[in-house]
Amino acid sequence: MSATDKRKQSLYFPETMLQEIQKEAARLDRSLSWIVQRCVKIGLADIRRLPSVNDIPDPTDEAKAP
Repeated sequence: MSATDKRKQSLYFPETMLQEIQKEAARLDRSLSWIVQRCVKIGLADIRRLPSVNDIPDPTDEAKAP
């Protein structure tokens, strides 16, 4: 397998977010894909700090406790 994975994935963004990405892509003379990849790389540490759905207590469980 090659060093870079070239699989395609469709992503859907709200219109305003897509416009911001397009503006930055034009400003930096880069592709939309490059902009999104850099955003993920830069923000991944912050994303990993978010609690997973399994870490959030379910309030209905507390109501069931004796």
